[in-house]
Amino acid sequence: MNLNQIHNVYFIGIGGIGMSALARYFQFIGKNVAGYDKTETQLTNELLENGIKIHFEDDVNLIDESFKNKENTLVVITPAVPKNHSEWNYFLNEGFTVKKRAEVLGIITKDTFCFAVAGTHGKTTTSSILGHVLYESGVDVTAFLGGIVEGYNTNLIGSGKTVTVVEADEFDRSFLHLHPNLSCVTSMDADHLDIYGDAAAIEESFREFAHKVPSENLFVIKGLPLEGNTIAVNVGADYVAQNIRIENGFYVFDVKTATELIENVKFGLPGHHNLTNALLAFAMAKSYGVDVEKIKNALATFKGVRRRFSFQIREEKLVYIDDYAHHPTEINAVHQAVRELYPNKKIIACFQPHLFSRTKDFIDGFAESLSQFDEILLLEIYPARELPMEGVNSSWLLGKINNQNKKLVSKVELLTCFKNSDANVFVTIGAGDIGEMVKDIKKILNEKV
Repeated sequence: MNLNQIHNVYFIGIGGIGMSALARYFQFIGKNVAGYDKTETQLTNELLENGIKIHFEDDVNLIDESFKNKENTLVVITPAVPKNHSEWNYFLNEGFTVKKRAEVLGIITKDTFCFAVAGTHGKTTTSSILGHVLYESGVDVTAFLGGIVEGYNTNLIGSGKTVTVVEADEFDRSFLHLHPNLSCVTSMDADHLDIYGDAAAIEESFREFAHKVPSENLFVIKGLPLEGNTIAVNVGADYVAQNIRIENGFYVFDVKTATELIENVKFGLPGHHNLTNALLAFAMAKSYGVDVEKIKNALATFKGVRRRFSFQIREEKLVYIDDYAHHPTEINAVHQAVRELYPNKKIIACFQPHLFSRTKDFIDGFAESLSQFDEILLLEIYPARELPMEGVNSSWLLGKINNQNKKLVSKVELLTCFKNSDANVFVTIGAGDIGEMVKDIKKILNEKV
């Protein structure tokens, strides 16, 4: 497929974080871009402000006539779109070129030097750090990211033509469409069991992805069943973060490789999981040939990703952190980071489970990870692409949480509970629409100061 012959790009599910990055890219290179999404969000509002036409009703009549020429129109869909979607079926029946987001990324990156970042957790933060490091170091890069990067206020960094950074998404085996030159795998926990069936199938899919590059071009967290350069914190590996300390809210550490010791690397995101993310980005950039001093300078200035341990309020007596965590491993990482920063403060967390299937598959892990907070509030499950499952709800999860200070709340009740809480640290967690509540929560908490 030749993208030069495409004038129009139409997105079904344009408000998705990965889809919106592609929409921004195509608009940037001069294509006519429009799309549909079922809900209005902060992301769709940002795209509308950039001049991209979006409608929120599944109606073929709302598609602009300029996008109904199949000779010069590409249609991009997200796997979350239901099979009975009328706009999708219209384009299929009329013989349009319809591609999944991952397929389009594969086409874009095929003729570039491609960094691919895979993993069930950590890929958005790692790819954002890597994109920032390469861009700040003067590399001719475009990074397609699964989050809005603080300081850039976009999920597309750079406008380079020779180097790309992409998130290699395991959902629906999408990452197998990519053509990487350097790859990394941040984690391989069981997830998306509705697609894969079991953990063994997920592992096999990651192996297939890993084999797309020679082992010397693969970087993996130590302990994963893959052959490549190993990354670890405080234990033996090809790249090790050691002598770790906290200075003025920043991690400062040394990086030990097989041939050298790089001292006093500074990084501002809390949590040991973020140290490994930074170390992965460091190793990949260094392997590509970026100067070590440039990498160090860039790591020190990375401000984070929206909804990834994102400080909304950071006062001495009041802290509010928002995080996208939607798997027990991620919630554990959030808790570890919060406790490390605020060991003697009372922490209240509100969690919105994401997907009925994920809640069912990891119910005991969710209960265990959430029980660690001093107080926990639960919202009902955010369904996303799924229909309800009998007996799978937040009441079931609440019953399994081993903590006396727990409560199932509505969104309105959440605001009241936070307003009346005597906690010092407030945390919101989840990949659903809890992120749309951040502004209101912030307003209520600021009134307490």
